Amino acid sequence: MVKHYSTRGSTSRQIAADLEGAIRTGKIHPAERLPTVRELAGELSVSPATVSSAFGKLRTRGLIVGRGRGGVRVAGPSSLSARPALRVPPGARDLTVANPDPALLPSLQHALKTLDRRPHLYGEPRNVPELIDIATQRFRDDGIDADSVVIASGALDGLERVLQAHLRVGDRVAVEDPGWTNVQDLVRALGLEPIPVPVDDYGLVPEHLEQALRGGVHGVIVTPRGQNPFGAALDTRRVNDLRRVIGSQPDLIVVEDDYAPWVTGAKAMTLTKGLPRWAVIRSVSKALGPDLRLAMVAGDPETCERVERRQLVGTGWVSHILQQIVTSLLSDPTVEQLLVKAHDSYSERREALMDALLEHGIHAYGRSGLSVWVPVREEASTMQLLLEAGWAVAPGERFRLRTPPALRITTTTLRQGEAIRLGRDLAAAMRPKRVRYSA
Repeated sequence: MVKHYSTRGSTSRQIAADLEGAIRTGKIHPAERLPTVRELAGELSVSPATVSSAFGKLRTRGLIVGRGRGGVRVAGPSSLSARPALRVPPGARDLTVANPDPALLPSLQHALKTLDRRPHLYGEPRNVPELIDIATQRFRDDGIDADSVVIASGALDGLERVLQAHLRVGDRVAVEDPGWTNVQDLVRALGLEPIPVPVDDYGLVPEHLEQALRGGVHGVIVTPRGQNPFGAALDTRRVNDLRRVIGSQPDLIVVEDDYAPWVTGAKAMTLTKGLPRWAVIRSVSKALGPDLRLAMVAGDPETCERVERRQLVGTGWVSHILQQIVTSLLSDPTVEQLLVKAHDSYSERREALMDALLEHGIHAYGRSGLSVWVPVREEASTMQLLLEAGWAVAPGERFRLRTPPALRITTTTLRQGEAIRLGRDLAAAMRPKRVRYSA
């Protein structure tokens, strides 16, 4: 309970503004519990309805979570306050950002030459039919029912629209822990409460997900392969186990964030078959280039219809130019060959670092994906020692909610021989320091 801060205000707007200021300036800390509606109403001599309205405003802004008898708590870092980018000193080898290797991205020259250069106007079909056909076929090839497909402006745009199609402020969403920072921030920004569920090499741990569902969860976000930052990838056994858990919740919305299809080093798997409410989101950013802000979303008919209706009163559609470029790239046999090369290269680089770490007795996680997750005793000091050796890596605190300290090391651009040197330097940074005592 917050006892070190006295809230001020007599209207819901004033109370919400006062609490928001205290939260954003750190006077009230993440996870601290606020007074109940009746307690705060008594302290301020206002009606419970006034305090309840103030709390509602804070939930909408993603600043507090929870409701009911348990009261409300301050949320973690919100995406409404942008996280500062990691500072990488000049000369350091930057392994902090999960960018694709530019050498493994296709050239846009041929795709740009094939563009339909006539002006596209209001009232035309929102989606390029050929792109819908390609997306539908690729989904079906991977065992995903794709009777309904819509195009979104990237993975997060698709995720936001799917969540908004079914959930409301205050609803609880199971998220992976550790998991992608932007997903956690987006959930909070929508006024939803993220419920962390641990992952292992094969994805969400079924018994922990079951426990979360018993606590009341309205949605689940799953990364089926290449999980960022842990590298988890579903297999048949884990799919069956999770489906048994999820199947007991018919009102649940299950969203698969397949953010890097074709290049993660793992087979496509899905939990969604036969579920009443679901979506699978596939971005092209990692395979074709981050500037191509486009994702393909397959889902049940109701979900896709709701997403399209919301699009109509917002952006309207994703640029036809972008859609045409992606259509051209995904139809090009030489691009398909490059995707295979990227898939193999990323796997080799990730596995090279895993092997190098194992040589030094360091256990890391990276079954698939574009990075390796390395548990450490203390993040800041290990990062600093690595930086002194010339390596910049990402702190695990950006990705984890309840899991222990770790580092995320992006492997997409590792050059030949670097994994061996990085493994040696990380082993030295993690080695316990001997303390000498003078007589």
